Amino acid sequence: MHTHGNRQTVGQGKIQMKSINFLFEVFNVDGTKNGEVTKVASLEIEINSHKKQLEAAITDLNKMDMFLVHDWLVKHNLEVN
Repeated sequence: MHTHGNRQTVGQGKIQMKSINFLFEVFNVDGTKNGEVTKVASLEIEINSHKKQLEAAITDLNKMDMFLVHDWLVKHNLEVN
């Protein structure tokens, strides 16, 4: 599972995206297809003064700006509301 960034949010923020030489499909929790990932973006995130540089797969996330994978949150022991 990958961290995902919203295509619209990344585009509005003028964040540099780069194409990848393969694609993979993204599915919603209910199993319906969300789309395909063909680009990634390098992002720096900060939560509770914890900064991390990561590469996010760019896809459509509707109203969400970013989807952080559970493993990342567990590894960094962050408090989430």
